[in-house]
Amino acid sequence: MATRSERVPDALTDHERTDVLKIRLAVCGSVAALSVCAGTVGAVPAPDETRPVPAADASPSVGFDPAELKTALDDVHGAGIPGVYAEVRDASRIWRGASGVADVRTGRPVKPDMRQRVGSITKTFTAAAIMQQVEQGRIGLDAPIGDYLPQLVPGERGRRITVRMLLNNTSGFPDYIRYAFPSLQDMSSESLDENRFRQFRPGELIEMGVNAPPAAEPGATPGVYSNTNYLLLGQLLEKVTGIPAEEYITRNVIERAGLRHTGFPAGPRIAGPHSRMYEALWGLLDPPRDYSVYNMSWTGTGAALVSTMEDLNRFYRKLLDGKIVNRSSLAEMQRTVPVIALDGTTIQYGLGLHKVENGGCGTFWGHDGTVWGAGTVSLTSADGTRQMSVAVNLQRWNEMDSSGMAQHHPIDDALKTLYQQAMCGSGAQTENTPYGPAITSR
Repeated sequence: MATRSERVPDALTDHERTDVLKIRLAVCGSVAALSVCAGTVGAVPAPDETRPVPAADASPSVGFDPAELKTALDDVHGAGIPGVYAEVRDASRIWRGASGVADVRTGRPVKPDMRQRVGSITKTFTAAAIMQQVEQGRIGLDAPIGDYLPQLVPGERGRRITVRMLLNNTSGFPDYIRYAFPSLQDMSSESLDENRFRQFRPGELIEMGVNAPPAAEPGATPGVYSNTNYLLLGQLLEKVTGIPAEEYITRNVIERAGLRHTGFPAGPRIAGPHSRMYEALWGLLDPPRDYSVYNMSWTGTGAALVSTMEDLNRFYRKLLDGKIVNRSSLAEMQRTVPVIALDGTTIQYGLGLHKVENGGCGTFWGHDGTVWGAGTVSLTSADGTRQMSVAVNLQRWNEMDSSGMAQHHPIDDALKTLYQQAMCGSGAQTENTPYGPAITSR
C-alpha cells in the first residue's frame, strides 16, 4: 500500500489536489494504508490480560507476546500520543492493553475498555445494513440511486450512479467536508470550532457534495473516496425501511452482532468512560485541542459511531463469519476496486470494507477511521483467527512542509511497529509492513 509520503496522484481534480496538498484533509475514512484522514459499561478484563476463549474459536495461529505488545503500546505513547489502547485476538487468546493518559490536564489514565469515536469504521456497519436490504429484495445493488432518491440525485447522474458505486466509492461524487469546514482550505481551524454544536441535516451535506464539481466519472476506477456516498446510503436506508438509518443499523447490525457498547451518540457528548480527543491539525493547533465534545451530525452514517475495541473485534468477527449478512453478500462486500483516499494514497476498497495485504502474515479485512482528535483501526485476518483494534486520542500530528507534504514523526514508526506485532505476532519485522505507519482515516 502507498505510504503517507507519496504525493497526490493525478487522478484527482486540480481543485481536490490543491486542497489535499494544503492540509491533507484526511477525515473520516480509510485504511489508506493506515498512515495519515454511544449506556452502562459492563465489567471488562483488566488491562494487559491474556485469557482463554471457548475452544470452538481456536485455530492455528502465529501467537503473540503480551510483553512485546505492551512495550509497543508504551512506545507509541512515548513517541507523542497521549493515550493508546488496543485489543488483540489470536485464536484462543485475547490481550487488552493501554498506555498513557485520557486527559493530559489531570493525568487520568487511558484504559482498554474506553469508548471511542471510531470514524469511518461506521461505513462497514452502514454497508452491512444496505446488504441486508439487498438480501430482502428492497434494494438492487446495481440499481440507479435515482430510482430511490430522485430528489437528492436527479437527472442523468441519478440514472448512471448505482448503489454499488456509492458503496465502493466509484460514484464520482466529491467529498463534502471541504465545504462543510471551509476554513480548512485556508489553513485555519475556525470552522471546526464554529461547527462544534451545529446540527447539520444530511440533505444539506449531500447537496454540498452532489453540487460540487465531480471527482470522476460514475463507475470509473480508481474511484475517489467520499463521505457523500455514505450519507446518501443512510438516506437510502431510511427510504426503503421507513425508519431512521441509525435506528435500523442499531436494531439489525449492532444488536445482531451482540455489541454492548456501540451506538450512535444522542448528542455532542459520549456516554460512558472515554478519553478526551486531541486534534493537532497538522501543527495548526499547538497544543492540540480537545474535540471530544462534538455534534456528529456532520458525518452521520458515514462516521458517527462510538464503540470499544472489544466490540469492534466482535463485529468484524461476526461479519466475516456470515452472521451479519449472508455469504453471498459478504462475497460482494469483498469485491474490491482501487480507490484514491482523501490523502491521495490508493487503497483496495470493497463495499464498506478495506482489503489489506500484509506480506508478513497474509490478508486482512476491516476499516479505519478518524474524527477530530480520535483515530481507530480494526483489522481481521481472512480466516478470522487474528484480530487487532487500536485507538489513539491524537490526530494529524505530522506538521506540513511548504509543499504540503506531511513530515515524518516518531509516532509513525511506533505505530508501524505496534500494528505489525498485533497483526503478525512475536518477532514481526516492521520492514514487511505493506502500509504506512500511522492511523489516518478520513
